[in-house]
Amino acid sequence: MDLNGKQVVAIGEREGVNGPSLRLLAEAAGAIVKFSVTQCFV
Repeated sequence: MDLNGKQVVAIGEREGVNGPSLRLLAEAAGAIVKFSVTQCFV
């Protein structure tokens, strides 16, 4: 996926993929991560 120059908000889940992991993936694809967090959705 080409995310060059796109701005991204990475919202991860405690029981699944966490925010920092999503941040790394998005940055590797060329995105600019504006906000990254891990939440617990109950």
